[in-house]
Formats: sequence, structure tokens, C-alpha cells
Amino acid sequence: MKNMISPSILASDYANLESELKRINHSDLIHIDVMDGHFVPNITIGAPVVKALKRVCDIPFDVHLMISNPIDYVEDFAEAGADIICFHTESSSDTAQTIDKILSLGKKAALAVKPNTGIDEVLPFLDKLSMVLVMTVEPGFGGQSFMHEVMPKIEKIREKNRDIDVEVDGGINEETVKIAAKAGANVFVAGSAVFKAETPNEMIDKLRTNADL
Repeated sequence: MKNMISPSILASDYANLESELKRINHSDLIHIDVMDGHFVPNITIGAPVVKALKRVCDIPFDVHLMISNPIDYVEDFAEAGADIICFHTESSSDTAQTIDKILSLGKKAALAVKPNTGIDEVLPFLDKLSMVLVMTVEPGFGGQSFMHEVMPKIEKIREKNRDIDVEVDGGINEETVKIAAKAGANVFVAGSAVFKAETPNEMIDKLRTNADL
């Protein structure tokens, strides 16, 4: 599996998003966190911002919907330019129906699980998913510490499907990327580690190199 780095713009300077995207043009994906203030306690951005960013960036958008009713917004984000649309098993939307709607719009579907959610919730849908996102922090805020105890979830997904992308989000840095990669992850969301680095592109390259070790 190819190891990919997906910097989270949650940690970027929202007043200068276009220039921030240029600082991370070594990225494989751009991770965009969408929070509604209900499913998680924070509020971020919506489809209009994603649409605006798509005009100035040709790197694929990895859109993570941390919202209560994702099925109601899938079409908006697909039209805005999302390439991968990820939603949570814990949301109020029917999982199968939401996956089917994403696929019907020609987008890749991904399913996310919080740290306390069992990975068995995802397994019935693996054949339709392009990616599974295992949260390594509680969703809703950036800058949290990496949770080592969720690594067995990654191992189980990888045992079930050797080809699916397994993404980790939360507390990824130069050291934790190695731990997650060893467990079987191959897509790494990094926010603070990238955007707080003196040279974000160099950090992206280093994270990818460390994941390959």
C-alpha cells in the first residue's frame, strides 16, 4: 500500500487558506474537517468554503464529515469538489444508504469510527468503501495526544482487507506515524505537526519517509 499524507487544514491559518495550501503542495490528499457543533462540540466550515478551495488546489480533497446527518449534505460536498467523503458510523444517518448516495455521486466513500466505537461496526461495509478512518483522538478539536490503544482496530481492518486505505487522524507526528504504519495504516492525517513546522512540505516528506520505515 502507498503511504499518503493528508494534512488537516484545521490547523492552518484560516485567514490565508489559499497560501496555506501552497505551503503543503507535497501532500497526497488535503484533509478537510467539517464540524456542525452538534455531532462534535466545535464548528468549522461548510461546502461553500470547500468549493472555493477547490478552485485553487488540484490535490484530492479528503472531506471528513463530523456531522449528525451526513446523508443530507453529501450532495452539497460532492458538488463542492470533495473527492473522498467520510462520515461516522455514530451519526444519525443510515450507514448503507449514505455510502450508496456517496457512490452514486461518483465519489469515494469512507467510514470513520471514534476511539470508543468497535471496529466491527465498519466490517460489513468494507466491500463498498475506499477507506476506513480510525480516530486516534476524540473528534472535534485539534492538538490532542495520539491514542495507542486503538491500534488493534487498524490491525483488524488490515487483516480483513489488504487493499483498502486505512487512515488515522489525531496526534500524528514523526514518531506516531511509525506506530500507526506498523499497525497497518497507510493514510496519515497530520495537522499541528505539518502547519506548525518551519517548512511544512519538508515535514510532509519526513512523515511519509518515516511511515515507509
